[in-house]
Amino acid sequence: MAEMTLIEAIRTALDEALAQDERVFVTGEDIGRRGGVFRATQGLYEKYGARRVMDSPLTEMGIIGVGIGAALADLRPVCEIQFADFIHPAFNQIVGEAARMYYRSAGGWQVPLVIRVPYGAVPGGGLYHCQSVEALFAHIPGLKIVVPSTPRDARRLLHGAILDPNPVLFLETKYGYRQIRGEVPEQDAPLLPGPARIAREGGDLSLFAWGLMAFYAEIAAERAAQEDGLDVEVVDLRTLHPLDQESVLGSLRKTGKALVVHEDTRTMGFGAEIAALLVDEAFEYLDGPVKRLTAPDVPAAPFNRGMFDYFLPGPDDIFAAIRELAAY
Repeated sequence: MAEMTLIEAIRTALDEALAQDERVFVTGEDIGRRGGVFRATQGLYEKYGARRVMDSPLTEMGIIGVGIGAALADLRPVCEIQFADFIHPAFNQIVGEAARMYYRSAGGWQVPLVIRVPYGAVPGGGLYHCQSVEALFAHIPGLKIVVPSTPRDARRLLHGAILDPNPVLFLETKYGYRQIRGEVPEQDAPLLPGPARIAREGGDLSLFAWGLMAFYAEIAAERAAQEDGLDVEVVDLRTLHPLDQESVLGSLRKTGKALVVHEDTRTMGFGAEIAALLVDEAFEYLDGPVKRLTAPDVPAAPFNRGMFDYFLPGPDDIFAAIRELAAY
């Protein structure tokens, strides 16, 4: 076992994948000599060379287009979009080409493409460095959405995403890159996109989250146990599409109450899809309303630190929401 931060686990997985399979290469802006703006690829350029750790021009559409073409040629590209905020120029490549290729070719063509995307709010990020894009892309059939919240899962899921025969959007909480730490086994099996993780078992209330919010949810759940004696079950979804409906419904049927937490804005956020699933499939088990705790519906995260702390749900906010729902 070794303790790693989230970003160290991602770097480890990339290093291992490059060493294990000559078809794997990584590309993106500043990921070569500089090692990426978050240092996710630090040291890999020197180890594997410019043909496998390739700096790209500043064109998100081009990065994904190259990745799609390489994937169709039986390579295993891992493309980095520097910030989720900049992914939109590549929307047609991802949605119109990568996600639909297998369907439009009647199964004749696969696109084993991984798109790594640092997402979410971070202090000082402001308008162009704080977006959460999971709800935009989770709506697209043919595209898997993975959001790890622990170093171990980041490593396992990235390996699993590279093995997947079709495109995976691999969202990484940049605010959690260095504050999330955990034990990572020396040898660990890849984890294909799909199954959720019961991060904490409980019987009083189900808390559904992913990414940074899953990390915060565990902190809040432990506080609820210590201060209020509440037994909160934390379900770390890990994969949003395809959603592990069995785990989501199974938890709600056990506890009767559901709280969904995400850092994206509220209206049309992915939490609404979870709420709809619970009402559609397990209404008779509900002992209260399905509650959501999210960022407010504003166009961007504030620069001001006090306003930022109000904007982004934190462990204290989650604890307060747990208390409110438990008292219903």
